Amino acid sequence: MIRSMTGYGKAMLETPQRKITVEIKSLNSKQADINTKLPWIYKEKELEIRNMVIRRLERGKMDLMISFDAMNDEPAPVINRNNVKNYYNQLREISNELGISSDGELLGIVMRLPETLRTERAELTDEEWKRVSKLIDDALSMTDLYRIEEGRAMEADLSKSVTAIVGYLENLSTVEGDRLSRMREKLTALLNETVGTENVDRNRFEQELIFYLEKMDINEEKVRLKKHCDYFMETVSSNGQNGKMLNFISQEMGREINTIGSKANDASMQKLVVMMKDELERIKELTLNIL
Repeated sequence: MIRSMTGYGKAMLETPQRKITVEIKSLNSKQADINTKLPWIYKEKELEIRNMVIRRLERGKMDLMISFDAMNDEPAPVINRNNVKNYYNQLREISNELGISSDGELLGIVMRLPETLRTERAELTDEEWKRVSKLIDDALSMTDLYRIEEGRAMEADLSKSVTAIVGYLENLSTVEGDRLSRMREKLTALLNETVGTENVDRNRFEQELIFYLEKMDINEEKVRLKKHCDYFMETVSSNGQNGKMLNFISQEMGREINTIGSKANDASMQKLVVMMKDELERIKELTLNIL
Protein backbone atom coordinates (compact mmCIF):
# COMPACT_ATOMS: atom_id res chain seq x y z
CA MET A 1 0.00 0.00 0.00
CA ILE A 2 1.34 3.41 -0.94
CA ARG A 3 0.67 6.77 0.71
CA SER A 4 0.73 10.17 -0.90
CA MET A 5 2.72 13.03 0.62
CA THR A 6 -0.22 15.35 -0.09
CA GLY A 7 -2.51 15.65 2.89
CA TYR A 8 -4.67 17.95 4.99
CA GLY A 9 -6.02 17.74 8.50
CA LYS A 10 -7.88 20.05 10.88
CA ALA A 11 -9.07 19.67 14.46
CA MET A 12 -10.77 22.10 16.86
CA LEU A 13 -11.30 22.26 20.63
CA GLU A 14 -12.85 24.71 23.08
CA THR A 15 -11.41 25.12 26.59
CA PRO A 16 -12.55 27.53 29.34
CA GLN A 17 -9.71 29.88 28.31
CA ARG A 18 -9.66 29.71 24.51
CA LYS A 19 -10.92 28.09 21.30
CA ILE A 20 -8.01 26.19 19.73
CA THR A 21 -7.62 25.19 16.07
CA VAL A 22 -4.89 22.92 14.68
CA GLU A 23 -4.41 22.85 10.90
CA ILE A 24 -1.88 20.71 8.99
CA LYS A 25 -1.00 20.83 5.29
CA SER A 26 1.45 18.46 3.60
CA LEU A 27 3.05 18.41 0.15
CA ASN A 28 5.80 16.35 -1.47
CA SER A 29 9.47 16.87 -0.57
CA LYS A 30 12.66 14.80 -0.60
CA GLN A 31 12.97 15.05 3.18
CA ALA A 32 11.02 16.18 6.23
CA ASP A 33 10.57 19.95 5.96
CA ILE A 34 8.40 21.25 8.81
CA ASN A 35 7.17 24.81 9.18
CA THR A 36 5.30 25.68 12.38
CA LYS A 37 3.25 28.73 13.29
CA LEU A 38 2.48 28.66 17.00
CA PRO A 39 1.01 31.09 19.55
CA TRP A 40 3.44 32.28 22.23
CA ILE A 41 1.97 30.00 24.88
CA TYR A 42 2.91 26.85 22.91
CA LYS A 43 6.38 27.96 21.79
CA GLU A 44 8.05 25.96 24.58
CA LYS A 45 6.56 22.76 23.08
CA GLU A 46 7.74 23.41 19.50
CA LEU A 47 10.41 20.67 19.49
CA GLU A 48 7.96 18.13 20.90
CA ILE A 49 5.37 19.14 18.29
CA ARG A 50 7.92 18.72 15.48
CA ASN A 51 8.80 15.24 16.74
CA MET A 52 5.11 14.31 16.78
CA VAL A 53 4.75 15.41 13.15
CA ILE A 54 7.85 13.49 11.98
CA ARG A 55 6.78 10.30 13.76
CA ARG A 56 3.36 10.32 12.11
CA LEU A 57 3.94 11.85 8.67
CA GLU A 58 7.63 10.90 8.20
CA ARG A 59 8.40 12.90 5.06
CA GLY A 60 7.15 15.86 3.06
CA LYS A 61 6.85 19.64 3.21
CA MET A 62 4.54 20.11 6.18
CA ASP A 63 2.95 23.28 7.56
CA LEU A 64 1.45 23.11 11.06
CA MET A 65 -0.50 26.06 12.40
CA ILE A 66 -2.08 26.42 15.83
CA SER A 67 -4.37 29.38 16.44
CA PHE A 68 -6.76 30.29 19.22
CA ASP A 69 -9.48 32.80 19.96
CA ALA A 70 -9.34 34.13 23.52
CA MET A 71 -12.47 33.88 25.65
CA ASN A 72 -13.83 36.78 27.75
CA ASP A 73 -11.73 36.01 30.79
CA GLU A 74 -8.44 36.29 28.87
CA PRO A 75 -6.34 38.97 30.69
CA ALA A 76 -6.07 42.32 28.86
CA PRO A 77 -2.76 44.20 28.49
CA VAL A 78 -1.83 46.46 31.43
CA ILE A 79 -0.21 49.89 31.08
CA ASN A 80 3.33 49.91 32.44
CA ARG A 81 3.03 53.10 34.45
CA ASN A 82 6.70 53.49 35.37
CA ASN A 83 7.86 53.22 31.78
CA VAL A 84 5.16 55.63 30.57
CA LYS A 85 6.11 58.24 33.22
CA ASN A 86 9.83 57.95 32.45
CA TYR A 87 9.25 58.27 28.70
CA TYR A 88 6.91 61.25 29.19
CA ASN A 89 9.26 63.14 31.54
CA GLN A 90 12.24 62.64 29.23
CA LEU A 91 10.33 63.80 26.16
CA ARG A 92 8.97 66.87 28.01
CA GLU A 93 12.48 67.85 29.14
CA ILE A 94 13.73 67.58 25.56
CA SER A 95 10.74 69.63 24.31
CA ASN A 96 11.44 72.37 26.87
CA GLU A 97 15.12 72.47 25.92
CA LEU A 98 14.21 72.86 22.26
CA GLY A 99 11.41 75.33 22.99
CA ILE A 100 8.73 73.06 21.56
CA SER A 101 5.24 73.14 23.06
CA SER A 102 3.78 69.65 22.54
CA ASP A 103 2.51 68.43 25.93
CA GLY A 104 -0.81 67.34 24.42
CA GLU A 105 0.89 65.12 21.83
CA LEU A 106 3.51 63.54 24.09
CA LEU A 107 1.27 60.91 25.63
CA GLY A 108 0.24 59.56 22.22
CA ILE A 109 3.90 59.35 21.21
CA VAL A 110 4.84 57.64 24.48
CA MET A 111 2.19 54.93 24.10
CA ARG A 112 3.74 53.87 20.81
CA LEU A 113 7.14 53.28 22.40
CA PRO A 114 8.35 49.80 23.50
CA GLU A 115 7.37 48.29 26.84
CA THR A 116 4.52 50.70 27.55
CA LEU A 117 2.02 47.83 27.67
CA ARG A 118 2.50 44.65 29.68
CA THR A 119 0.58 41.42 29.18
CA GLU A 120 0.32 38.99 32.04
CA ARG A 121 1.01 35.75 30.21
CA ALA A 122 -0.45 32.63 31.75
CA GLU A 123 1.69 29.52 32.03
CA LEU A 124 0.86 26.49 29.90
CA THR A 125 -0.60 23.93 32.29
CA ASP A 126 -0.09 20.19 31.96
CA GLU A 127 -3.83 19.71 31.59
CA GLU A 128 -4.08 22.15 28.68
CA TRP A 129 -1.01 20.66 26.97
CA LYS A 130 -2.60 17.20 27.16
CA ARG A 131 -5.66 18.58 25.40
CA VAL A 132 -3.61 20.38 22.75
CA SER A 133 -1.39 17.33 22.24
CA LYS A 134 -4.49 15.19 21.68
CA LEU A 135 -5.79 17.81 19.25
CA ILE A 136 -2.54 17.74 17.27
CA ASP A 137 -2.69 13.94 17.18
CA ASP A 138 -6.26 14.10 15.84
CA ALA A 139 -5.17 16.49 13.08
CA LEU A 140 -2.23 14.24 12.22
CA SER A 141 -4.54 11.21 12.02
CA MET A 142 -6.83 13.10 9.66
CA THR A 143 -3.84 14.11 7.51
CA ASP A 144 -2.56 10.53 7.42
CA LEU A 145 -6.03 9.27 6.40
CA TYR A 146 -6.08 11.86 3.62
CA ARG A 147 -2.68 10.57 2.46
CA ILE A 148 -3.92 6.98 2.42
CA GLU A 149 -6.95 7.91 0.31
CA GLU A 150 -4.73 9.82 -2.11
CA GLY A 151 -2.39 6.81 -2.22
CA ARG A 152 -5.22 4.51 -3.30
CA ALA A 153 -6.09 6.78 -6.20
CA MET A 154 -2.40 7.01 -7.17
CA GLU A 155 -2.04 3.23 -6.99
CA ALA A 156 -4.88 2.82 -9.49
CA ASP A 157 -3.23 5.33 -11.85
CA LEU A 158 0.17 3.65 -11.53
CA SER A 159 -1.30 0.22 -12.21
CA LYS A 160 -3.05 1.57 -15.31
CA SER A 161 0.17 3.11 -16.69
CA VAL A 162 2.33 0.04 -15.98
CA THR A 163 -0.29 -2.22 -17.58
CA ALA A 164 -0.24 0.04 -20.63
CA ILE A 165 3.56 -0.22 -20.89
CA VAL A 166 3.39 -4.02 -20.66
CA GLY A 167 0.72 -4.01 -23.37
CA TYR A 168 2.87 -1.88 -25.68
CA LEU A 169 5.80 -4.18 -24.93
CA GLU A 170 3.78 -7.22 -26.03
CA ASN A 171 2.76 -5.38 -29.19
CA LEU A 172 6.43 -4.84 -30.00
CA SER A 173 6.82 -8.54 -30.78
CA THR A 174 3.94 -8.39 -33.23
CA VAL A 175 5.21 -5.23 -34.92
CA GLU A 176 8.81 -6.38 -34.91
CA GLY A 177 8.07 -9.56 -36.88
CA ASP A 178 11.08 -10.58 -38.95
CA ARG A 179 12.78 -7.18 -38.54
CA LEU A 180 16.29 -8.67 -38.33
CA SER A 181 15.73 -10.72 -41.49
CA ARG A 182 14.56 -7.62 -43.32
CA MET A 183 17.57 -5.70 -42.09
CA ARG A 184 19.85 -8.52 -43.27
CA GLU A 185 18.29 -8.50 -46.74
CA LYS A 186 18.48 -4.70 -46.94
CA LEU A 187 22.18 -4.58 -45.98
CA THR A 188 23.04 -7.41 -48.41
CA ALA A 189 21.25 -5.69 -51.27
CA LEU A 190 22.90 -2.35 -50.44
CA LEU A 191 26.36 -3.90 -50.34
CA ASN A 192 25.86 -5.76 -53.64
CA GLU A 193 24.61 -2.56 -55.26
CA THR A 194 27.45 -0.34 -54.10
CA VAL A 195 30.42 -2.76 -54.13
CA GLY A 196 29.37 -5.60 -56.41
CA THR A 197 28.90 -9.27 -55.62
CA GLU A 198 32.30 -10.30 -56.96
CA ASN A 199 34.13 -7.82 -54.67
CA VAL A 200 32.53 -8.97 -51.38
CA ASP A 201 34.36 -11.20 -48.90
CA ARG A 202 31.42 -13.35 -47.91
CA ASN A 203 32.97 -14.70 -44.72
CA ARG A 204 33.95 -11.24 -43.47
CA PHE A 205 30.57 -9.88 -44.46
CA GLU A 206 28.74 -12.61 -42.52
CA GLN A 207 30.85 -11.92 -39.42
CA GLU A 208 30.19 -8.17 -39.53
CA LEU A 209 26.52 -8.74 -40.27
CA ILE A 210 26.09 -11.08 -37.31
CA PHE A 211 27.84 -8.58 -35.04
CA TYR A 212 25.62 -5.73 -36.28
CA LEU A 213 22.37 -7.68 -35.96
CA GLU A 214 23.28 -8.76 -32.42
CA LYS A 215 23.69 -5.10 -31.48
CA MET A 216 20.25 -4.33 -32.91
CA ASP A 217 18.53 -7.20 -31.08
CA ILE A 218 16.14 -5.98 -28.32
CA ASN A 219 15.12 -9.27 -26.68
CA GLU A 220 17.23 -8.63 -23.56
CA GLU A 221 15.80 -5.14 -23.16
CA LYS A 222 12.24 -6.46 -23.47
CA VAL A 223 12.87 -9.11 -20.82
CA ARG A 224 14.45 -6.60 -18.43
CA LEU A 225 11.66 -4.07 -18.96
CA LYS A 226 9.02 -6.69 -18.19
CA LYS A 227 10.86 -7.65 -14.98
CA HIS A 228 11.12 -3.99 -13.97
CA CYS A 229 7.36 -3.57 -14.49
CA ASP A 230 6.63 -6.64 -12.35
CA TYR A 231 9.00 -5.45 -9.62
CA PHE A 232 7.41 -2.00 -9.73
CA MET A 233 3.93 -3.39 -9.02
CA GLU A 234 5.30 -5.66 -6.27
CA THR A 235 6.85 -2.62 -4.60
CA VAL A 236 3.60 -0.68 -4.92
CA SER A 237 1.85 -3.42 -2.93
CA SER A 238 4.52 -3.56 -0.21
CA ASN A 239 4.33 -1.69 3.10
CA GLY A 240 6.57 1.13 4.30
CA GLN A 241 8.16 4.08 2.55
CA ASN A 242 8.47 2.95 -1.04
CA GLY A 243 8.34 6.25 -2.95
CA LYS A 244 12.08 6.53 -3.49
CA MET A 245 12.35 2.87 -4.51
CA LEU A 246 9.55 3.29 -7.05
CA ASN A 247 11.33 6.32 -8.46
CA PHE A 248 14.54 4.30 -8.87
CA ILE A 249 12.68 1.47 -10.62
CA SER A 250 10.98 3.92 -12.99
CA GLN A 251 14.42 5.25 -13.95
CA GLU A 252 15.53 1.71 -14.83
CA MET A 253 12.36 1.26 -16.87
CA GLY A 254 13.23 4.45 -18.71
CA ARG A 255 16.72 3.18 -19.57
CA GLU A 256 15.34 0.02 -21.16
CA ILE A 257 12.69 1.94 -23.11
CA ASN A 258 15.30 4.38 -24.41
CA THR A 259 17.56 1.51 -25.47
CA ILE A 260 14.71 -0.18 -27.32
CA GLY A 261 13.99 3.12 -29.06
CA SER A 262 17.61 3.57 -30.13
CA LYS A 263 17.74 0.04 -31.56
CA ALA A 264 14.28 -0.10 -33.11
CA ASN A 265 15.09 1.39 -36.52
CA ASP A 266 11.42 0.95 -37.42
CA ALA A 267 8.63 3.55 -37.55
CA SER A 268 5.95 1.28 -36.05
CA MET A 269 8.21 0.25 -33.19
CA GLN A 270 9.24 3.86 -32.55
CA LYS A 271 5.58 4.79 -32.22
CA LEU A 272 5.13 2.17 -29.47
CA VAL A 273 8.28 3.42 -27.75
CA VAL A 274 6.91 6.97 -27.71
CA MET A 275 3.66 5.72 -26.15
CA MET A 276 5.65 3.85 -23.48
CA LYS A 277 7.61 7.00 -22.71
CA ASP A 278 4.37 8.94 -22.33
CA GLU A 279 3.08 6.46 -19.74
CA LEU A 280 6.46 6.46 -17.99
CA GLU A 281 6.33 10.24 -17.57
CA ARG A 282 2.99 9.88 -15.78
CA ILE A 283 4.55 7.25 -13.52
CA LYS A 284 7.52 9.48 -12.67
CA GLU A 285 5.26 12.41 -11.79
CA LEU A 286 3.24 10.22 -9.44
CA THR A 287 6.26 8.60 -7.75
CA LEU A 288 7.60 12.05 -6.78
CA ASN A 289 4.56 12.45 -4.50
CA ILE A 290 4.69 8.98 -2.91
CA LEU A 291 5.93 8.68 0.67
